[in-house]
Amino acid sequence: MCLAIPGEVISRVEDELVVDFQGSRVNVSAVMTPDVDVGDWVLVHAGFAISELEESEARRTWDYLQQAQDVRSGVDDGHHG
Repeated sequence: MCLAIPGEVISRVEDELVVDFQGSRVNVSAVMTPDVDVGDWVLVHAGFAISELEESEARRTWDYLQQAQDVRSGVDDGHHG
């Protein structure tokens, strides 16, 4: 299974991006997404920004990932369904 993680582009120099993943910053290649710029949201897989996405979609994905982590660690926030 492959997983791409959404993050916000916080800097760009040529084809190198710095992408923020909720506080963790990672250098990422932009060769597959040449039109992205600072402030854009991207999906990152294996060190490459593979596509651009809307901020709202990125935040929904982070919420889903947090819920999955909560379930895995046995946290119950009272929300069901």
